[in-house]
Amino acid sequence: MAETADGRQREAGRQPRLHNLSQDTGLLLYRDMVLGRCFEDKCAEMYYRGKMFGFVHLYNGQEAVSTGVIQALQPKHDWVCSTYRDHVHALSMGVPARQVMAELFGKEAGCSKGRGGSMHLFSREHHLLGGYAFIGEGIPVALGAALSSRYGRDVLDNTGSNAVTAAFFGDGACNNGQFFECLNMAQLWKLPILFVVENNKWAIGMAHDRATSDPEIYRKAAAFGMAGEEVDGMDVLAVRTAAQRAIDRARGGEGPTLLECLTYRYRGHSLADPDELRDEQEKAFWSQRDPIAALGAHLTRHDLATPEDLAAINKEEEARVADAVEFALAAPEPSPSDLKRYIWAD
Repeated sequence: MAETADGRQREAGRQPRLHNLSQDTGLLLYRDMVLGRCFEDKCAEMYYRGKMFGFVHLYNGQEAVSTGVIQALQPKHDWVCSTYRDHVHALSMGVPARQVMAELFGKEAGCSKGRGGSMHLFSREHHLLGGYAFIGEGIPVALGAALSSRYGRDVLDNTGSNAVTAAFFGDGACNNGQFFECLNMAQLWKLPILFVVENNKWAIGMAHDRATSDPEIYRKAAAFGMAGEEVDGMDVLAVRTAAQRAIDRARGGEGPTLLECLTYRYRGHSLADPDELRDEQEKAFWSQRDPIAALGAHLTRHDLATPEDLAAINKEEEARVADAVEFALAAPEPSPSDLKRYIWAD
């Protein structure tokens, strides 16, 4: 069961958990989530030490959504659009931690050449179509990517044009016009897109149930005849199973899915947010459902890993993030002579 912001209990993840998990896949999912958590914790440290500037929105607590969806996609074939909370999406897509950290430090070695910063990570190589600062801004971009895939197959007769796009956004985006407009067009044209709602209950600082007439976002899909599903966003296996169903549906020409993942962010909206609005009991409830600890317990319970295996992964990912910081600190600043570079196409 999952608890909403107003204290109601509601079922999350109507499908059974995936128990036929291989050891390799289980450890890959665990490692991906640990990398994301370690990276975000280090970002907080660097920010408060005055090494990182601007707006920084961390992903702690939501790792099961990024890992569960992205690890079900085909690497460097499918596409992802993110939000301003994009660090962990980039890491899950395979963007090296060094490049992500360097971007947050505004360095030339960053994945956006130091021009984007925390909210605007981009990597064409890794099929990351960007982080977007405005609420819901990435949804139309993702729709365009999905249309391109369908156009390549149906108009250009490219049988290999079957890429699926995943658009990540929060509950706060689901009352915006472009959300509804894009759901309409996606269903009308049966586009290969997965709309992933990371419902962490709070948007910026408004409790979700106070901001929408129907707090169960996945039900909004029904207005367009679209498949909609609610899943426990703190359970990476449940998210992965639901994502696989939606991706198979999209790649098979059956159209889009609206997937609502019930999750929770463990930090404030941004590192400048003192996080005084949320009730301490609510935060304590969700902290007990940590997705990384839950997966670790699942792996050990089913003899897919030992506590020593998991501890070794934790240590390795902490070292990877420490290396990324050292790399970012030593990386050169962008040259002033390149101030206007990347504004226009070469």
